[in-house]
Amino acid sequence: MAMRKMYLCGRSEAGKTTLIQALKGEETIYDKTQYVNTWDVLIDTPGEYYETKSLACKALYCYSFECDLEGLIVGADEPFCVLVPGLHTCLNRPLIGVITKVDAPNANVPMVRQWLEAAGCSPIFEVDSKTGRGIAELKAFLEEPNPEPITLEQAIELQRQGKPDW
Repeated sequence: MAMRKMYLCGRSEAGKTTLIQALKGEETIYDKTQYVNTWDVLIDTPGEYYETKSLACKALYCYSFECDLEGLIVGADEPFCVLVPGLHTCLNRPLIGVITKVDAPNANVPMVRQWLEAAGCSPIFEVDSKTGRGIAELKAFLEEPNPEPITLEQAIELQRQGKPDW
């Protein structure tokens, strides 16, 4: 079954490339991402895009046109938050959250979940690419068909109701 195309963004060493390998059932081989890989349904980006203010927004906007949804990847062992609250409001695609490294010894999943919720990610998946935890659930979500697009009138009505999922 085909997966929806997802753009993955996140800090260096957040586990983006390892997550892609796990979703594809490939052997985990660390390979530093040097450029944007758009050759598949999973768009992998260098962490420097996410870590550099001038590149982060441009990459999010640019690659959102090539995907069905955007995935914000954050390691459960992150020591601090660099996410912008309400990030989803500037995107034209759904924003999901993926917490990687949930089985790491210094993982703080509840803290990272709060960061992703504040950024506007929904749903949020907890995974560990090395142990396989949560991979099946994320893959099943990506294999769901895209929801039907809504009309402009429907979007305006949802906005009036204050609903974020328009």
